[in-house]
Amino acid sequence: MIPRLAALLLCLALWFAAATDYIPTFLDAQGKVFGLFKLDIYKDALHVASGLWALVAAIMSRRAATLFLKIFGTLYFLDGVMGTFTGSGFLDLSIITQGVLNNPPLIKLFSSVPHLFLGAFGIIAGWFGERLLIGARN
Repeated sequence: MIPRLAALLLCLALWFAAATDYIPTFLDAQGKVFGLFKLDIYKDALHVASGLWALVAAIMSRRAATLFLKIFGTLYFLDGVMGTFTGSGFLDLSIITQGVLNNPPLIKLFSSVPHLFLGAFGIIAGWFGERLLIGARN
């Protein structure tokens, strides 16, 4: 149950991330989401596709959801770590297309927090979720 629910929650979070680029409330005067970063069609497509992967995995089975969480969590967390240091990520190929960005360290960190958080959530739910639930029952 935990992996399927976690995958559904990630689906919603990823689709919300894609939607923020199109909701004026979340954009500043320069078109930056939360004043930190700009999303583009590639990032939006990555979020929508990842959310679709999460939804399909959650619907299919506990095993599929667990596999999704492990892979997704690891990839997104590592992308967030890379973004913290470079301001660019590998999932959207921005490290190749834009290289290391000259943003202040706090902007790099705050811009990476969503991937760090979502990735950590996926890692914990995928690798440890069932054990945490079983441990809480004892």
